[in-house]
Amino acid sequence: MTSSAPDTPATLAPPVPGTRMTESCLRTLGRVAYLWGWPLVNMHNRLTIMEKLPAPGLLGGIVPAGPPGTLGMLRDYIAPDERIVACPNQDVAYGFGILDARRGPSVVQVPDFGDRFWVYQAVDQRTDSFARLGAPYGTKPGCYLLAPTGWDGEVPEGIAGVFRFDTRIAVCIPRVFMNDTDEDGAAIQPLVNQIMAYPLAEFTGRLRTTDWSKAPSYPAGNATEGEQETRWVDPAVFFDLLPAILDEVPARPGEEALYGVLRSLVDEAAARPEAADVLRDTAIEADGTLMRELFEFRNIGVPLDHHWSTQRNGAAFGGDYLSRTAMARANIFVNTPRETAYFYQDCDANGELLTGGHGYALTFPAGSLPPVQGFWSVTLYNEHHFFHPNELNRYSLGTKNKTLVLGDDGSLTLYAGARPPSDGPRANWLPAPDGRFSLYLRAYWPEQPVVDGTWRPPAVTRTAG
Repeated sequence: MTSSAPDTPATLAPPVPGTRMTESCLRTLGRVAYLWGWPLVNMHNRLTIMEKLPAPGLLGGIVPAGPPGTLGMLRDYIAPDERIVACPNQDVAYGFGILDARRGPSVVQVPDFGDRFWVYQAVDQRTDSFARLGAPYGTKPGCYLLAPTGWDGEVPEGIAGVFRFDTRIAVCIPRVFMNDTDEDGAAIQPLVNQIMAYPLAEFTGRLRTTDWSKAPSYPAGNATEGEQETRWVDPAVFFDLLPAILDEVPARPGEEALYGVLRSLVDEAAARPEAADVLRDTAIEADGTLMRELFEFRNIGVPLDHHWSTQRNGAAFGGDYLSRTAMARANIFVNTPRETAYFYQDCDANGELLTGGHGYALTFPAGSLPPVQGFWSVTLYNEHHFFHPNELNRYSLGTKNKTLVLGDDGSLTLYAGARPPSDGPRANWLPAPDGRFSLYLRAYWPEQPVVDGTWRPPAVTRTAG
């Protein structure tokens, strides 16, 4: 006697069309959809801004940008009044470009950086990395192709490698380390002028050069104004955009059932105006509660000693939608763990929030600086995750600084507060606002003790001064 099991479908069946959804159901699933889709809508709306640019240049004279398929490049550290991306880095010259799969592949140029640390971050619409371009990968100088998975054209001679993305939208963000001396600022210019991206049709077979000192400036509207990051996601229209997002970002294996649920919400909103109203209200509520919580470093990532937190799957989130959205809300465009380790701090050693009304010290014992092959830095951000303007124009301290003062025992103590330390060198001081602030430690191209957690940041202690 034989028996047979029923056929098992390759994927789970989606919800049955027309299934009744109560208001409570809509609100529950709507919050999940908002958490899942926030970074994807964020990227979608960045494309709508870049599509308006006629050529690579600077938004508001501050932010590198360009029309889809190109990138813009800075020649120095980014200005403190930048508001396009929270938690900017003051250790690198930045570039930024957006890709649209509907426009085909783009060529990105890599000059010979020698021993200088560099990395080109390339992430898809999910903010997951799809390219390996940088010093940690031993990438050789040349021209590389960033291409949609659906593009089946011929790769011309002279292209050193091809990296593919499967979403409509992707971004490429070059980062090139420079120290804070005038000499290094001058030395980096010939390299910066060879960092370009352009459509494949413009490829000449060799590296091109542009003079980024002559980059045009474009009006940025309110994108570089105010105290907070540009509002890339408007919850009131989130569910209006969701159908396009589901088309722009294909389901990965295992996500088919989730996409079925999300499309059932789209269908319900289209069929019943009252359902659309509930979903809109749900998105607005989630933006003011869930997303506000995820903006705070102390609420996200993996907890560590002394109230630090970290994350271990940046730009490789996969199905970790919570981490993907938390990082996108607090600090979008983080690098992969091989490229960068990140450590976040909102509190002192006693668990109390950092404020400019107190002074703080962060002491690295002799031989215990962050072990990296690239560089490390500690950056101070105000409550909105941007730089606090100060007379020293100092926003981070680390490898780039050549005037840091070591203790007699070889230790390094960095200070943070609204006033200079009373018993420490001013060269080691990060000026803070009077109100709340955060500290943010980056370790680019981290060595194994950072990667495996053997090395961790020391406590942030309150000083007497």
